[in-house]
Amino acid sequence: MNKIVSKKQLSDEVFKFVIEARDIAENAEPGQFLVVHQGGEGDERIPLTIADKDVTHGTVTLVFQTVGESTHRLAKLNCGDYIAHVLGPLGTPSEIEKFGHVVCVGGGIGLAPLYPIAKALKEAGNKVTIIAGARRKDLLVMMEENSSVDPDIIICTDDGSIGRKALVTEPLKELCETGSVDRVIAIGPPIMMKFCSKTTEPFKIPTVVSLNTLMVDGTGMCGCCRVSIGDKTKFVCVDGPDFDAHLVDWDNMFARMGTYKEYETEHHHKCHIDLHIEEGKA
Repeated sequence: MNKIVSKKQLSDEVFKFVIEARDIAENAEPGQFLVVHQGGEGDERIPLTIADKDVTHGTVTLVFQTVGESTHRLAKLNCGDYIAHVLGPLGTPSEIEKFGHVVCVGGGIGLAPLYPIAKALKEAGNKVTIIAGARRKDLLVMMEENSSVDPDIIICTDDGSIGRKALVTEPLKELCETGSVDRVIAIGPPIMMKFCSKTTEPFKIPTVVSLNTLMVDGTGMCGCCRVSIGDKTKFVCVDGPDFDAHLVDWDNMFARMGTYKEYETEHHHKCHIDLHIEEGKA
């Protein structure tokens, strides 16, 4: 049982939990994730990337978006409530060493898992440039944390409500053209990561993406999270979530991720309405 010690709603559909998990806090490394399960009948196992940790207090920070029934039920929990099962840390940690100039691109909720990676890269002696993107201003999450890594963070929004009215690939290309970029990390919506990969490919800049495929057990047993990387089949939960962006078979990944899209959309709409009714917003 893991107690929720802090809860904050970051946007209409994004929540930030700080939970007690001392063993995980002491062992987690940037890029790793957890699997949470509320313990109820019908609850799913939800993979959530670790957005931060506090070894002194024995806590980890989770940021998640309400998508289906299980994440909506998770969002209804409050401070003092408990999450029945938390498994982790899982996955292979991100590669952290001194590369030189690293550009970290985060889109929407991807800015949460980007933070510990960007922070670790800076502590390793790299020059870190962060590009943050979202559809609009209120969907940019963990900006204070990421700005502590790069005070000159580049902000892009689709509607121009803050920063540049542009896609993240626009400043990314400009930076690549300077010839000063040694590595790129991209975390966010799959379509964003794909086009970040396409942007860096002509410049032959090593590019890493953190994939967020369908996942069930998180330990490599079910094969649900398999992806094609080059000519090999890999499992995101144990081989990743970080992969060479230029080797990812994006079309295959998109097809697999769309398997339950219709079901997800239907239940997201229903649960979102129910959540707002409970909170007196509808």
